[in-house]
Amino acid sequence: MWLERIVDSQCDAIGLDWTIQLADARKRLQDRVALQGNIDPAVLFATPEIIKNEVAKVLASYGKGSGHIFNLGHGISQFTPPENALALVEAVHVLSRQYH
Repeated sequence: MWLERIVDSQCDAIGLDWTIQLADARKRLQDRVALQGNIDPAVLFATPEIIKNEVAKVLASYGKGSGHIFNLGHGISQFTPPENALALVEAVHVLSRQYH
C-alpha cells in the first residue's frame, strides 16, 4: 500500500517481497522506477522443475521490457541447497530472454 509514496522519495528502484504481484506494482507505478524481486525464497527448497516454473511466473508477471531486476523476495536461507540456487540462476538466464 506504500508503493506510490516510496516512489515519491525519488528512488531509482524498489525491492519487492513475494507477496506483491509484479504486474500490479508495475501498473501502479507506471514504470517510474525499476522493480527488484520477487520470488519466494522458499521455492529454492523445491525441485529444479518447480523452481523453473516459479521463475517463469515471476517473469511473466512483470512482462516485456526493461526495469526488472530478478531477485529473491527476501534473503536466502543458509540451508538452501547450492544446486537449487544454480537452478534458479540458470532458469532466469534462459527464460528472461523472451522478455527483453
